[in-house]
Amino acid sequence: METVNIKINGREYAVAKGSTVLEAAREAGIDIPTLCYLKDINEIGACRICLVEVQEMRGPALGPVRMVTACVYPVSEGMSVVTSSPRIAASRKTNLELLLSNHNKECLSCVRSTTCELQRLCQEYGVDENHFKGAKTESTIDDSSASIIRDNSKCILCRRCVAACREMQGIGVIGANNRGFDTVIGTAMGVSLANTSCVNCGQCIVACPTGALHERDDTDKVFAALADPTKKVYICAAPSVRAQIGECFGYEPGTDCEGKMVAALKRLGFDGVFDMNVTADLTIVEEANELLGRINNGGALPMITSCSPGWIKYCEHYFPEMTENLSTCKSPQQMFGAMMKTYYAEKNGIDPKDIVMVSAIPCTAKKFEVGRDGQSAAGVPDVDVAITTREVGRMIQRAGIQFKALKDEAFDDPFAHGTGAGIIFGATGGVMEAALRYAAEAILGKKLEKVEFNEVRGVEGVKFAAYKLGNLEVKVAVASGTKNAKELLNKVKSGEVDVQFIEIMACPGGCVNGGGQPYQPASVRNSIDLRAVRAAVLYHADEVADVRKSQESSEVKALYDEYLGEPNGHKAHEILHTTYVKRGL
Repeated sequence: METVNIKINGREYAVAKGSTVLEAAREAGIDIPTLCYLKDINEIGACRICLVEVQEMRGPALGPVRMVTACVYPVSEGMSVVTSSPRIAASRKTNLELLLSNHNKECLSCVRSTTCELQRLCQEYGVDENHFKGAKTESTIDDSSASIIRDNSKCILCRRCVAACREMQGIGVIGANNRGFDTVIGTAMGVSLANTSCVNCGQCIVACPTGALHERDDTDKVFAALADPTKKVYICAAPSVRAQIGECFGYEPGTDCEGKMVAALKRLGFDGVFDMNVTADLTIVEEANELLGRINNGGALPMITSCSPGWIKYCEHYFPEMTENLSTCKSPQQMFGAMMKTYYAEKNGIDPKDIVMVSAIPCTAKKFEVGRDGQSAAGVPDVDVAITTREVGRMIQRAGIQFKALKDEAFDDPFAHGTGAGIIFGATGGVMEAALRYAAEAILGKKLEKVEFNEVRGVEGVKFAAYKLGNLEVKVAVASGTKNAKELLNKVKSGEVDVQFIEIMACPGGCVNGGGQPYQPASVRNSIDLRAVRAAVLYHADEVADVRKSQESSEVKALYDEYLGEPNGHKAHEILHTTYVKRGL
């Protein structure tokens, strides 16, 4: 690696040639504050919070002191950088005060209070929130979406959401409208978000440094249901939630808090706390059999997974001609609700109308999914309320439950024991690996000794693998993030890529990086790969699991033996499968 020699705050460093001042400083263990910057996503120097003083070599001597934005300014040989000085502090404070002059300062009622990056910097720099007074940009609230609320009164025009939607996801339904003081971040022609091709992935939310974007809060619905004595209220937790919920309570990313999560949910008063891993296993059995049926009987190939509702909506909008390739299986969330309101309700003599099914999920798109057609196996919605990991955290805090003090507790029967295959659903490649564990045994007619399919693991945007199973070669692909999905599907359509089975997750890295996961500031997102750290929790849980194959789940076997009959049979199709809409653009 070619390096250049620079000084930062008087100390000498050798740093990578071509790096920015911000990158060089962070490599040296010095944090320069930012608001608009997101590594590899939004590097535009718009907020001016990362101002530093630099002197560059002018012949044999240093030139004059200049103030530059560290996030976009490249280092050069002999450069001297100062990251903290009275002049720098005053400039950053002034820029923060200018931002506040056009900002809704109702911080006490804001969903991002205590996790707002603007709020934290204002506290650090001791800003006067009323220093600059005058007109404010006209602001609006767009609450049309089933998942995402947009409040322009809290927007600081950092454009992180725009970059997440356009550059990272390849969608671009939001952008800068108008010019100058009248600039607002919004949709084209100001249409409501619900009337765009937004896929509800929520990556704009986790990118936003303030409360300008947040998920629709459904916690009051859950509290109301819990207080209703006529209702049976159950909750199931998605695989990745246990790996992230601790971040809401100060745990480091990559901490497994399954036992404390279960204990907290029980204290909230749910009539049953269940593991969605069970229906992740159920999904694998249905999906793998569907795939084998298509291979053997000439169905639409490649078959594409249907677990991610953000991906499903993306496919309906951007690749409507490929909806026939989608697996008809409901997602694990919807399968769980369907089984609760059919099998569980019948077994326990409960009217499905008296069941309130809640899901704890990492995904804002799940809020949209609960309202889709074809998701009412018992004549009522399979799932009534979907709440994000963040909402679960807020409910626990609101109830006064001391999360860190709780002793671990276990999920309730009869849906308490998912397999290792089910838990890795939360990481990109996990659904594919779980399906391969099933399909390989079904094709070979013998038990697998090695269940890891490492080729489909990892955070890369697109992965390919081929497996020789007896006389059959199974070729697969995995994509996470809709931008990567677009790249892959275009290659499939052109014939450049020939595969039989594809896993697609709407969020880069899968559910562990979902739009409903706990907020982490840019300083964390830029320094560690949250996708990998969080996914490691799930892979470890799989590694130590007693049962690691969906087909060996005693709960799943019982569901087929007692109620569903054969996988992909008539009854299973009625309850566990769905249809799609060719939405187009």
